[in-house]
Amino acid sequence: MSKKKEHKKVENKEEEKVEVNEISVEEQLTEDLSKEKDKFLRLFAEFENYKKRTSKERLELFKTANQELMTVLLPVLDDFERGLAEIKKSDDSELLKGMELINNKIKTVLSQKGLTEIEVKSGDVFDAELHEAITQIPSPSEDLKGKIIDVIEQGYKLGDKIIRYPKVVVGQ
Repeated sequence: MSKKKEHKKVENKEEEKVEVNEISVEEQLTEDLSKEKDKFLRLFAEFENYKKRTSKERLELFKTANQELMTVLLPVLDDFERGLAEIKKSDDSELLKGMELINNKIKTVLSQKGLTEIEVKSGDVFDAELHEAITQIPSPSEDLKGKIIDVIEQGYKLGDKIIRYPKVVVGQ
């Protein structure tokens, strides 16, 4: 009888070991599955962030793709405006109308591509973030100290980005 009891005890212990092994295998598989799910979710989130970042970069590239061309055209636009100012001094009204028509077309086309003038005029407060000071001169009156006295060269923005700062003379 004691051999039977011992044999039953050994069987019970073996059954417990088998159950413990089975549970640990199940737990191991569950743990592996949760690790793989976590890896998948992280990879998916990383891919989504990549897609968002590249689409944002692509949009930014489209907005500023014309920046180099616009930067090259700005001196030509300045020269054209200087020429137009000289034509206004002459008596030839037909020539003036034709040149103003061309000037308006150029400005319209450039504005359709995202180019806008930075509005600056005499008497505005000088802001180092928005203006480039060429020189300082004694202000003709007290109320013009620290303000813009003259605009030498017009500034331009392409979208929200400033591609050329307005060059101004500041009163001191």
